[in-house]
Amino acid sequence: MIEPARGTRGMAVAPHGLAAQAALAVLRDGGNAVEAMISAASTIAVVYPHMNSIGGDAFWLISVPGEPVRAIDACGAAAGAASVAAYAEQGITGSIPFRGGPAALTVAGTISGWDLAHQFSTTALAGRLPLTRLLADAIHYASAGVPVTRSQNANTRSKLDELRNIPGFAQAFLVDDQVPATGSLFRQPRMAATLDHLARVGLDDFYRGDLGASMARDLETAGSPLRRDDLTAHRAHWRTPLELAHSAGTVYNMTPPTQGLVSLLILGMLDRLGAAGMDPLGADFVHAAVESIKQAFRIRDRHITDPAHMKVLPQTFLEPGALDTLTAAIDMGVAAPWGRGKGPADTIWMGVIDDEGRAVSFIQSIYHEFGSGIVLPTSGVNWQNRGCSFSLDPAALNPLEPGRKPFHTLNPALARLSDGRTMVYGNMGGDGQPQTQSAVFTRTILQGMTPQAAISAPRWLLGRTWGRASESLKLESRFAPAVVEELRRRGHDVELLGEYDETVGHAGAIVRHPDGALEGGADPRSDGCVAAW
Repeated sequence: MIEPARGTRGMAVAPHGLAAQAALAVLRDGGNAVEAMISAASTIAVVYPHMNSIGGDAFWLISVPGEPVRAIDACGAAAGAASVAAYAEQGITGSIPFRGGPAALTVAGTISGWDLAHQFSTTALAGRLPLTRLLADAIHYASAGVPVTRSQNANTRSKLDELRNIPGFAQAFLVDDQVPATGSLFRQPRMAATLDHLARVGLDDFYRGDLGASMARDLETAGSPLRRDDLTAHRAHWRTPLELAHSAGTVYNMTPPTQGLVSLLILGMLDRLGAAGMDPLGADFVHAAVESIKQAFRIRDRHITDPAHMKVLPQTFLEPGALDTLTAAIDMGVAAPWGRGKGPADTIWMGVIDDEGRAVSFIQSIYHEFGSGIVLPTSGVNWQNRGCSFSLDPAALNPLEPGRKPFHTLNPALARLSDGRTMVYGNMGGDGQPQTQSAVFTRTILQGMTPQAAISAPRWLLGRTWGRASESLKLESRFAPAVVEELRRRGHDVELLGEYDETVGHAGAIVRHPDGALEGGADPRSDGCVAAW
C-alpha cells in the first residue's frame, strides 16, 4: 500500500508532477494557496497540453478559515454570432462539430479566473508575488521544453486522424510531422512568448489588449464565430457555491452551469444509504453509488443549464426532504434502467492548502482532447470546444444562443468537516467526475481510508468518458470476481477495464487536520504527485 504524502507547511496535488512542484515552490517563496494555484494552473497548461490549455475554461473554490467558501466562475459564453440559424446557414443542422472553427464558439474563460483570483490574493490575502514569478515555471517549460508523457503521446496518436488537418494542430503538436515520442522534449515557443507577455502586461490583455486583438483575428480566420467584442465583454465572476449538509460536515461544489449539484446529490444519497458501514471495495457500496448516480443524472439532465435560464434553484435539490425522496427511489437489490450520459471530456483537477489553512480546489479544461484542435498561429493558444455541449434544437435544455453559457461537466469539490478537517478533492473525466468524487470522499471521510488509498483503490465508471463509447458500468479489474458477479446479478451491464485504467480519470485529494497536519493522495493512473513541505 502506498502511504499518503504528509506535511505541515503546505501541500499541492496535480495530475502532472511539475505542476504540483511549481505550486510548492511558490508556497516556499512565501506565496499563499491562491498564488500557488495560479502557478500550477499555468504550468499544467504547458506540461499536460492534451488535457487543458489557456484557451479553455476554469472554476475555483477558495476556503479561507473563518470566512465563507467562495467560488469563481471563469466560464466563457457563446459568441454573439453563434446561433442555431447561423449554423444552419453553414449547413450544420444535426449537432455542432467537435473539431475545427465551428467548434471554437465559446470564449476561453480560464485566464479571467486567474486574474480575479490574483486580485483577491493581493487585496484580501496580502499576496505579494508578481505574475512574472507565478508564471515563471510555465514560461520556462514552454520555452526550454518538457518531456512528453505517455498520456500525451497516446492521446496525440489516437486523435491524429481527426485533428491533423485542423488549423494549427500539426504545427503545434507534431514534431517533423510525427507524434512526439514519450520522453522527448516538447517545446512550445509561441506559448512561452504569450505567457511572458501576459506576465509582463497583465492577464486582462488576453481579452482587452493586444493579445485579445490578435486572437480574435486568428479565430475568425480559422472559421470560429468568435469576434473581438466577445472577448472584451467577458468577465469572470464570484459565486456562492452550493452546499450539502452532510453527516460529516459541509460539502461544497460549483454552481450551474456545472454539474456540481450532481456530485453533492450523490454524496447526500450515499450518506442516507449508510455508506459509512459499507465495504469500500464491496458490491453494496458500488451499487449504492451507481444507483445514486442515476438519480442525480436525471436531475442534471432535466434542469442544469446556464443559471440565467434555469427555472428552479439548484440548492433546493439539496434540502433534506428532496434528498430523502431521491434516496427512497433506490433499490439496493436491483439496478435501475440506465440511458445515456453526457459523454467524454478531458480536464485537470488540482488542489493546494497552505500553512494558514487556506485551501483551493481548482479545475481547468478544454473539453475533448485538444479541444477544438485549433491552435492560433500568432499566440499558440489551443482553443476549447466546450460549445459542443450546446444543442441545435431550440427546444432543448441547452440550446445554442448568443451569449449563453454552455453546460459544464467540470466541478471542483471542497469540504469543511465537523471534526475540524478541511478537504479539497476532485478529478477529470466528464460523467466520471462526480462518480470518482463520491468514491474518494466517502472512502476517505466515512470509511477510514487514507486519501492515497482511497484514490488508488479500484474505481468504476457508469457511461461514457474519454476514449470510451459504451454506456456500460465499467469496473477496474482489481475488483474481486465475486463483487463483479454480484453486480451483474443485480442487473448491471458490467464491462471490465485494466487494473489502473485512465478511463476512470485522474483524481487527487488533500486533507488538513485540526492540528495543521496535511496528508494527500495523487492518482497512479496519471503523471501526478503530491508535493509537500
